[in-house]
Amino acid sequence: MDSQLSDLNEEGLGSPVTPFRAKVSHLELGRRPLHTLQINLGKLCNQACHHCHVEAGPKRPEIMAWPVMAQILLLLESQPGVNTVDLTGGAPEMNPNFKEFVRALRAQGKTVIDRCNLTVLFEPGQEETARFLADHQVQIVASLPCYSKDNVDKQRGRGVFDKSIQGLRLLNELGYGQKGSGLELNLVYNPGGAFLPPPQDKLEEDYKRELMEL
Repeated sequence: MDSQLSDLNEEGLGSPVTPFRAKVSHLELGRRPLHTLQINLGKLCNQACHHCHVEAGPKRPEIMAWPVMAQILLLLESQPGVNTVDLTGGAPEMNPNFKEFVRALRAQGKTVIDRCNLTVLFEPGQEETARFLADHQVQIVASLPCYSKDNVDKQRGRGVFDKSIQGLRLLNELGYGQKGSGLELNLVYNPGGAFLPPPQDKLEEDYKRELMEL
């Protein structure tokens, strides 16, 4: 291999690879204050997506128990610099202690982010979840992997796109994404293959155009 690289370099067809450590050797690395804590509440989810990096699903029993949550709350009381708590999963709402945990976090004055797959809002026992999120001013990061029905259903299962749009409309009715409501709603895009997403401003333009036509 070394001789081949040498031959390529002599012909001007290759260049030596600079080690990563050498590339960053001039940088001073330091730890910054922690402002956001992301917490995975478990792998239980009402969906079973091919791309899920934690392999969450309806049959996954691993969920965070309340004693662990209580320890986190104690830790956060001593860490006032942590002003945002980002809840993820699985579907974090399916943790039976989700609402109690959110109430406790909001009582500490923390900004709470819920990474919601939208369809969970229509699961049995979740009928009041959307209203709960609005009442407690929880920011929602909604996972809608694409604005195309075919792409979403291919990635997440038949009917998921339509139910996700239904979830967005429910949140809109409660004030999410509406000017002056103070209820923040963001959408997350997931590429359908081994490629990078388009520029965010282009994605935003495409989402607005396609979703407004539904």
